[in-house]
Amino acid sequence: MKGLSKDSASWHEVGEEGDGQRVDNYLTRLLKGVPKSHVYRILRSGEVRVNSGRIGPQHRLKAGDRLRVPPIKTARPPAIANPAGSAPSGLAGRIIHEDDALLVLDKPSGLAVHGGSGVSAGVIELLRRERPDSRFLELVHRLDRDTSGLLVLAKKRSALVDLHRQLREGGAQKLYLALANGRWTDAKRNVKLGLYKYVLPSGERRVRVQDDGQAAQTIFRLKRGWPAFSLLEAELKTGRTHQIRVHLAHLGHPIAGDDKYGDFELNKRLAGQGLKRMFLHACRLTVVHPVTGAPISFDSPLPVELNAFLERLSAADAEPV
Repeated sequence: MKGLSKDSASWHEVGEEGDGQRVDNYLTRLLKGVPKSHVYRILRSGEVRVNSGRIGPQHRLKAGDRLRVPPIKTARPPAIANPAGSAPSGLAGRIIHEDDALLVLDKPSGLAVHGGSGVSAGVIELLRRERPDSRFLELVHRLDRDTSGLLVLAKKRSALVDLHRQLREGGAQKLYLALANGRWTDAKRNVKLGLYKYVLPSGERRVRVQDDGQAAQTIFRLKRGWPAFSLLEAELKTGRTHQIRVHLAHLGHPIAGDDKYGDFELNKRLAGQGLKRMFLHACRLTVVHPVTGAPISFDSPLPVELNAFLERLSAADAEPV
């Protein structure tokens, strides 16, 4: 691998931002441009030491630990094209709030939150490249690649821990807008259906409703209806993988444009009518600020392409019911 190489091992003192973090994740951030496969190779070989002792990839670091890193050649990260709708400077134009503890981003559809599974880089990798001097930057939660809207990152480990606690204990409110296929009849419906993760023969991960799955709760509210579609507000009470998508598909109202759990023939017709993505958008988020203790809310309006599709529905059909 081309690049600058170090002739001898280096020692790093772990700061507060690394306290409690797994050593493999810490090294991935520290060694920018080094493939994860190489990070795991030096861990398995025993070349990485913590306080002079050999450790494994799952070892959790403590503030003040001395970390030995062997000489490594680093490569300059490849340039990555900006996602559709992002600012020319990268993701900077998508940041709607930032302070010493938090960064809130309005993520575009089509951009993964992290690299992997054929994706070279996602939000977290792009932001770390744009901010090489940032000591700590971690995702607080995730959004599916095709879901747009509000995404929160923590700039301090203490903020990450507190926000995870809020999400786990129900102290944060996350609202989404989804266009469901069919006519939804209830003004409000509280859905509690367990979700089970499984893997297809192709290796692709999926989720289905199953009684012995993880507990999952979504509250749906009808915002507007058309003869063939319903605009729903979905409030997540738990944060399971593909929760809104699987709950709606199981109830017979798959999300328009959903390429995993949706009506595939319908999706083809919708693409011809201008809806070329999944109609799921994280529109509102309320948390207690981890430093000030005050409630703080963020809103993201529907993207232009989703609003345009709703306008076409209204123009084609009668007045909303």
